[in-house]
Amino acid sequence: MKKFLALFVTVLLVVSASMAVAADKDFFLTLAHNLAEDHAVHVAMTEWADAVNNASNGSITINIIPNGQLGSEADCVSQIQASQLEMTKVSAGTLANFEKAWNCVSVPYVFRDKDHLYSVMNGEIGKDLYKLTEKDGFVGIAWLESGTRCFYTDDTPIRVPADLKGLKIRTMDSQMAIDMMHAFGGSATVMGYSDIYTGMQQGVIDGAENNITALRDHADVTKYYCYDEHTMIPDVVVISAKVWNEMSDAQKEIMLKTAADMVTNYKGLWAKFEDDVKAQVGDKVTYITDVDKPAFQKAVQPLYEALKKNDAETYAFVERIQAAK
Repeated sequence: MKKFLALFVTVLLVVSASMAVAADKDFFLTLAHNLAEDHAVHVAMTEWADAVNNASNGSITINIIPNGQLGSEADCVSQIQASQLEMTKVSAGTLANFEKAWNCVSVPYVFRDKDHLYSVMNGEIGKDLYKLTEKDGFVGIAWLESGTRCFYTDDTPIRVPADLKGLKIRTMDSQMAIDMMHAFGGSATVMGYSDIYTGMQQGVIDGAENNITALRDHADVTKYYCYDEHTMIPDVVVISAKVWNEMSDAQKEIMLKTAADMVTNYKGLWAKFEDDVKAQVGDKVTYITDVDKPAFQKAVQPLYEALKKNDAETYAFVERIQAAK
């Protein structure tokens, strides 16, 4: 009788567990982004989608649409808010247009180095940032390194802030990026990434600022890439808050665990991507490494003071980031 009861309990537990798994809702998620299919971000997210599908036994499928087919980053976020899209990858700079506290990761020189960046974004600060936009209809679930942003120009090497005087430099549509350019003494020109090549070729702008992988597209119109390393703005994978809240705890755990693995694996993938781009560029571009970074850091101190005075929430995150080990 005891053996029968033990067997009955075991079978009951197995059946209950099977029913719990079966009870999980199936999700077919579309994740749109504006990068090419051979970009490290797309490669990483494709591998992640496979991992999610395998770990969830097919209950979560992520279909990735690259190349900006569904519009700009801001367009994709708006589609999530309108329940027309489930997920997207956006720059943290874009997220600041929805919740300004995200500006904290775009403040020039807020990160000491890449180890500091990884520590902050993988820790409690990163988790707190992810929650900021829940009231806007979406939340962050993962981040990806997007390199270190530097200046590149068609004619003028940039070693000190004064070298930017009189130059028209393309920036993202971000108030922090615009304020940074003004602090350095340059003239900020907001335009889409796809317009940079023609803009530099025709003299509409004198340069731009981005990570080194931008040279894949702009090496032919760039003479100098200058390592001032003013920002390390991460990319963020966001998901509809409605969809996220419909997932079971087990499904959420699968999404987060596989995403954390993606971030870890991506560190090497990004480094290789940068090396491959430099190899492709060859000697087309001269790399300026003798940049006076302390001079650039000093030039942006007014931005910190302005945040402290006018934006307590963002400045509180800045202080937490700077204090993080």
